[in-house]
Amino acid sequence: MAEIKFEIKETIGVLSQSAKGWSKELSLVSWNDKEPKYDIREWSPDHSKMGKGVTLTAEELQKLRDLLNGINL
Repeated sequence: MAEIKFEIKETIGVLSQSAKGWSKELSLVSWNDKEPKYDIREWSPDHSKMGKGVTLTAEELQKLRDLLNGINL
């Protein structure tokens, strides 16, 4: 399996943190030297390991924001 190269350009915010120290974060990440995208996933405390996540373009993130703003909690 090919190694995945990533660079966290900006951590926008932490959504939650587990008892083991992993944190679910919204970040701006460049994958394999490509244009950075918005990313939601769990990261180990030193950011050397990651869980499964979702990557969004700026347009997709705006659409998600609009959808979330329409939810009555």
